[in-house]
Amino acid sequence: MENNQSPEIIESADKSSVETKFNKFIIAVSIIIPVAVAILFTVKLKDFGIIVEPFGFLPPIYATINGITALVLIAAVYAIKKGNRKLHEKLMTLAIALSVLFLVMYVAYHMTADATKYGGAGVMRLVYFFLLISHIILSIGVIPLVLVTYVRALAERFDRHKKLAKITFPIWLYVAVTGVIVYLMIAPYYNY
Repeated sequence: MENNQSPEIIESADKSSVETKFNKFIIAVSIIIPVAVAILFTVKLKDFGIIVEPFGFLPPIYATINGITALVLIAAVYAIKKGNRKLHEKLMTLAIALSVLFLVMYVAYHMTADATKYGGAGVMRLVYFFLLISHIILSIGVIPLVLVTYVRALAERFDRHKKLAKITFPIWLYVAVTGVIVYLMIAPYYNY
């Protein structure tokens, strides 16, 4: 039997199947990560008889990782605007790795330390909670955006990748930058 489809149609179908192949994974990860973080956020190792000193050294490290992620995202956009696709790809992969590293440290800290209450008042308190709440909500929403954007690049669906990247980039950058700002605002109230 002869295949009468043009090479462009076949190539498009192959690229589409790459995206389709990752759909269930993206959905699962986009649900599992926020649910797992929410659950682990309430779990304290001391409740299970595991006595460890709070990992008080982690917040400045993971805040720094957020800052580095923001810089990497900006560098990645600059690289692609200059036509350096290889560098862009490496920087975006690094940004994802940094985000995963942040998440692991964030959960580890909160499993060993009690929650820190923000001690500011007035307008600064409102600013803090606005930034914190928007940071949390967008950090959940950015997970599928990042994964779909990345998979579209892997599938070489660059037209679709670029469209979604225009939405993903500012949200991811906002999450990274507000992570640093929230840390700087609450840091004086840590009790370690």
